[in-house]
Amino acid sequence: MMSSKDLVFFVQLHLKPECIEEWKKAVTELIDRMSQEDTFVTCLLDQSTEDANMFSLYERWREPSPEAFIKNQMKEYRKAYEDMLPAMLQAPRRTMILRRVRTWHR
Repeated sequence: MMSSKDLVFFVQLHLKPECIEEWKKAVTELIDRMSQEDTFVTCLLDQSTEDANMFSLYERWREPSPEAFIKNQMKEYRKAYEDMLPAMLQAPRRTMILRRVRTWHR
């Protein structure tokens, strides 16, 4: 169950077609490392059915604020990913911080 205090990010990445496989390898390694962090809750990686170059990440963290997240998460493994990412993108990455409005379960 999601805590209303979890920090949730929705990230959209529009990749260059020739970079997709290299990016998938890099982002998989990144998420594997992220999942070892104490404040990590979950991460979903999805690919658009309409545009094979468009990917999204849905990340949940037990962090009190975006500032705390940045302070705690700017580790060396993230820096390597961040350094390589711009050259792989067709457009700037879009990041939103989400606030839970309501939840339905079945």
